[in-house]
Amino acid sequence: MKEPIKILLADDEELFRKGIYFLLQREENIEVIFEASNGIEVIKYLQNNEANPDIILMDLKMPEINGVEATKIIHKEFPGIKIIALTSYNTKSFIANMINVGASSYLVKNASPKEMIDTINEVADKGFFYNESVMQVIQDDIISNGKTNKSRFDEEFVTNREKEVLHLICKQLNTNEIAEKLFISPRTVEGHRTSLMLKTETKNIAGLVVYAIQNKLVRLEII
Repeated sequence: MKEPIKILLADDEELFRKGIYFLLQREENIEVIFEASNGIEVIKYLQNNEANPDIILMDLKMPEINGVEATKIIHKEFPGIKIIALTSYNTKSFIANMINVGASSYLVKNASPKEMIDTINEVADKGFFYNESVMQVIQDDIISNGKTNKSRFDEEFVTNREKEVLHLICKQLNTNEIAEKLFISPRTVEGHRTSLMLKTETKNIAGLVVYAIQNKLVRLEII
């Protein structure tokens, strides 16, 4: 049996936080290991505990240190932890900002319990989860701000096999699914993924996907 997905839940609204906690604790494959009411509590927990969460459900609007600033710090100091932005705001600017600072997914507070559980499982399995609307926001943000590093990632910088793996990562396939599709081993997939992250200087899969879109290595219509 797989280890449960360890969750840190950060939200300053206690009633809402306890409701989420109750829903998550009903799932056999999910364990809430800590609750925080602000960004400082999140950072202190991570700095003082060896058992880090796999995923943080991070409210954006919190006192002391808000969710955006906390995400920046965690993305830099604990890049292996995946962050799902949790917010009442579903504007393009909020989404683009959270993705740019390192969020692995974006969940609106009026989402259904099933959407929340599905998002957690997708992020745990694949490292990120961006639905079509979020993918579109990423692309629109790149166009409007002229974000591109294409010269750093020319045709000779990445192998054909790495490009194939990258395309399938962006289509949100997990390691085993990519291995099956390309007739290679899961370990080989992980090797290509690690190589891509080193070449692009990205810290996690979510960052790699954003990089790929920024540099037009994938086309939105095939994601």
